[in-house]
Order: sequence, then C-alpha cells, then structure tokens
Amino acid sequence: MLKAQNLTKRFSGLLAVDNASIEVQQGSITGLIGPNGAGKTTLFAMIAGFLPPNGGSVTFEGEDITQEKPHLRARRGLARTFQIVQPFAGLNVRDNIAVGAYLHTKDPDEAKRQASLTAEKVGLGRELDKLASGLTIAGRKRLELARALATRPKLLLLDEVLAGLNPSEIRDVLPIIRQIRDEGVTILMIEHIMQAVMNLCDTVHVLSQGKMIASGEPRIVCNDPAVIEAYLGHGAAERIRSEGKANA
Repeated sequence: MLKAQNLTKRFSGLLAVDNASIEVQQGSITGLIGPNGAGKTTLFAMIAGFLPPNGGSVTFEGEDITQEKPHLRARRGLARTFQIVQPFAGLNVRDNIAVGAYLHTKDPDEAKRQASLTAEKVGLGRELDKLASGLTIAGRKRLELARALATRPKLLLLDEVLAGLNPSEIRDVLPIIRQIRDEGVTILMIEHIMQAVMNLCDTVHVLSQGKMIASGEPRIVCNDPAVIEAYLGHGAAERIRSEGKANA
C-alpha cells in the first residue's frame, strides 16, 4: 500500500533522515521504533506531506505522491495524528471531530452525525458535548485519533498515540487500535512503548540516527544486536549475551 524509498531530509548541516526506506502492507499494523532523535517524526512528516524530502520518493497505492500537499494525500486516504495534540479548545468534542468529517461532506448535520459515530469508536461517546479543553490527556489522545479517523483514511499514521498514558489507559486503547485495523484501516505507528509494539505490530522497522537499521517481526527485531546497541549503547548486546550465559 505504501512505499517510502530512500527518503532523505537535511536541516542545514543536520542529516535527520538518511536514505531510509519503509514499506507498509495493506491490512497490517506496522511499527516504526527507534531512540529519541532517530528521525521517526521527520520520516512521518515526509510520508504525510508536511515536509518535502531532499531525496527519495513516496508511493501510495501505486501512485507517486512525493510532491503532493498534505490535503491531497488526505483525500487519497492518508491521515496522521500528531505527538503533541492540539485540539480546538473552544469547540466541543463533536465539533472537533466534525472538522475531519468535512473532508468528505459539506453538510453540517452529516458531519456531526459522522463525528458522533467516530466518537463512539474511540470511547468518547459520552463526551460529545464537552469542551475539548476539559478533556484529560487520555481524552485528548482519543480525540486526536477520532479527528484523523473522521477523514475516513485508508492508511492511518499514528505518532506516539500512547505517549503520556498510564498502563491502564494504554490497555484500554490497544483494543481500539486493533478494531480500527479490523475495520479495514491500515496502520503505521511510531511508538516507544514496547508492550504496544509487541502486542499490535505485524512488522517493525527500526530507525537510528536517521538510518533504517532493522526490519521484521517484532520479537526478532527486538533481539537484533544492532537494535539493542542503538537503544542501550555500544557493547550492550555483548554484555547482555555474557550475562545470559553467566546466569544459565
């Protein structure tokens, strides 16, 4: 469904993403992980059209969209959430979600009807008339998810949708993400919470210092020496291996 090939992004002298490629199969949940500052959000921004790449290409459903603006990608069915949620604080939950629904309808009543249905999917059905400014962090995260879903995406890019949530809140959101996939929306997600990555993702790609260093099934990737060292530092893989032998 999605192929990002050899994407590169420079900011002055900083090479934020270096020739990175990622592929997302239709119907999957694909994870993008890596240490802080690895370039994950920059890669997302290029895929979604918010940043132009200095090199490489983005193909969606077989068509090159590298030069397309974000709103045109949204019309194709590519939507994203943002790590730092910024709802329209003065609007209620229903109207916030309806903003996304207006992508496919000009009828305010229909947009609000779709917003109400979307709110139910993410567990905000009882909060429709509440101001967005009155939501908890968990509520705002769900609202961010709902606004993206209201655009009726085929591919949904989730940027740390679980960040800032406690373990109980995370457990509540995981089934929602699975249900979204089961209803036909393909998902590519940036995530630091490995519990979520292991439980949700079919495939994981690992970005470190702008380079893609590993791809594959989550349990295999998480035991890759290069991945361990990217997170824990040089020599960590060997130390863990030695400790395992000593404890055997």
